[in-house]
Amino acid sequence: MANKKIGFIGVGMMGHGMAKNLVEKGFPTVILGHRNREPIDDLVKRGGREAKDVADLVKSSDIVILCVTGTPQVEDLVYRKGGILDNATAGQIVIDTSTSQPGSTLKIAADLKAKGVKFVDAPLARTPVEAEQGRLNTMVGADAATFREIEPVLKAFCENIFHIGDTGAGHKIKLINNFAAI
Repeated sequence: MANKKIGFIGVGMMGHGMAKNLVEKGFPTVILGHRNREPIDDLVKRGGREAKDVADLVKSSDIVILCVTGTPQVEDLVYRKGGILDNATAGQIVIDTSTSQPGSTLKIAADLKAKGVKFVDAPLARTPVEAEQGRLNTMVGADAATFREIEPVLKAFCENIFHIGDTGAGHKIKLINNFAAI
């Protein structure tokens, strides 16, 4: 079976390594550019493609991965005019690897579900070094069928993958983990 087409938004310190591993492991990957051209140019040299905008990225992807700072950025990407919600179509999956608020995660999931799009929360643990090495940890909130579908994608950049429950569970566990680590 051919690898899923990936759209990747957020190729900063963690996201660059994640996207690099996806490209190098044969996933056709389209990335959204930003002011810092170095990671974008590197990924394009490796075989990725730069999207014109969010709409182009979403329309080119089976799975959209978000690796941004947190809830405000995720909500902006989903709800802005010409954003993910406007352009997503039934059968697509959106994976939020950011550290986001569980309440927002559930609202986004419901809004995308109305269009036949699945929303998964898969926040990350470890550092940019492990991201480059493809050795991150993730805590995944998704139904069992969706988890099975995305697991090969997650394995491209994760060493340890924990399916911990339905959508929203990943962000809840991540916040508990962050609180316990203080």
